Amino acid sequence: MRARLSWKAVAPAAVTLMISLAVTANGYGYHRDELYFRMLPSQWGYLDQPPLIPALARALSVIDEPWALRIPAIACAVAAVFVIALIAAEVGGTPFAQGLAAWGSGFGAFALLFGHVMLTASLDLVVWPLIALFVIRAVVREQPRWWLLAGLVTGLSMYNKLLVAQLVVALVLGLLIVGPRRALGTPHPYVAGVIAVVVGVPNLIYQATAGWPQLSMGAALAESNADEVRVLMWPFLFLLIGPPLVAFWVAGIIGVFRRPSWRNLRFIVVALAVVVLLTFAFGAQFYYPLGILVVVYAIGCVVVADWATTRGRRALTVSAVALNAVVSIVISLPVVPESVIGNTPIAGMNQAVADQIGWPAYAATIEEVAHGADASVGTIAIITRNYGEAGALDRFGSADLPPVFSGHNALAAYGPPSDAVTTVVFVGRVSDDTAAGFDACTVEGELDNGLNVDNEEQGVLITVCSGRSAPWTDLWRDITHLD
Repeated sequence: MRARLSWKAVAPAAVTLMISLAVTANGYGYHRDELYFRMLPSQWGYLDQPPLIPALARALSVIDEPWALRIPAIACAVAAVFVIALIAAEVGGTPFAQGLAAWGSGFGAFALLFGHVMLTASLDLVVWPLIALFVIRAVVREQPRWWLLAGLVTGLSMYNKLLVAQLVVALVLGLLIVGPRRALGTPHPYVAGVIAVVVGVPNLIYQATAGWPQLSMGAALAESNADEVRVLMWPFLFLLIGPPLVAFWVAGIIGVFRRPSWRNLRFIVVALAVVVLLTFAFGAQFYYPLGILVVVYAIGCVVVADWATTRGRRALTVSAVALNAVVSIVISLPVVPESVIGNTPIAGMNQAVADQIGWPAYAATIEEVAHGADASVGTIAIITRNYGEAGALDRFGSADLPPVFSGHNALAAYGPPSDAVTTVVFVGRVSDDTAAGFDACTVEGELDNGLNVDNEEQGVLITVCSGRSAPWTDLWRDITHLD
């Protein structure tokens, strides 16, 4: 059933993707998460994530340009193209099927987004399909040693996200529900589990000794996002790869149940269903099923390629992939000039685009207010409402900027300011409880990116509070938050 990887069919997609991501890598500016990652100090873990991405961001920020920070994201996106094509080859895909898998997955809207911006999801682009590929090989080839590589990749992935456990649970449940259950009858899957734990143990030790902060973070995300995610995740299933390619992964779902030779692949479809249900149950992020959905898509490309035997069908198939790629590029990559992006619906359609706009302007406005604040008694500090604003000040603020603090996620551990601070420049709304801890609070500025892009910062007020009378221990409880 297996086919060899067709470099002639797959390499052009990978090279084109690499070039597309490289030439647009410095477009717009840093994403809020990238600004956050590059400012986090070195440690084994953080309240909201393991250490890998912040460590990479710190190392690459020596150059301190968005394009440098995004090199790992580009590498993961390109590597994912080959992994997904290998999945198509593993189930008997012709060079045409492998090409469809490569071009379609690489140029999907979310693949381009996660390849353009350095996010924790960027590594998942390659990690989830790679684990699935190794498990497919272990099951379909009946070569249990592939489980061991799946365990190794799982353990390494724990330094990026503990979410990889969701994929492992889904794959195992798939095998238990529809089989082949004999795949779990050898020692290899269990040795793989031991390998995963041993490789990931430093991160697990941090999590255990710190009270499993990622579970708290997941609960906070669910509390703030769950209602919205449980509604949006269903239509977004059709957008994760792209609407023109929905028929491909639907063909994959149908194909594994209709083709007798694919009987041993049915667990993949069940795994997709499990991930979707877990996403609904926990309500954290709607894009979590992407990593297993592209596996089903790769299988579906084999079905579509077998169907596209006439010139007309082949043209229709290629047109669907090409149309999806063009629309995805416009939505996900900075190909529309920043000066006009606010006059288009793109920033409204793609929050990640909006989150790359305006940071130098925001930092300049905050700094201007801070330098104009009166601190005749005591000293001044800046407290931002989120890590993007703190990261922007860390990257774009001048050397004489007052110290910056934030109660958002991991940054809360590095505050509050010292007792000498009596005047605070607050970015964002000041709660009544916080305002009561000062003699006076006045609005002194407003954030404006000047590009008409309605992102999380646009229109946010800057408030200067002076004459602190409450202790920081009380104020900091009101300022800290997870989301």
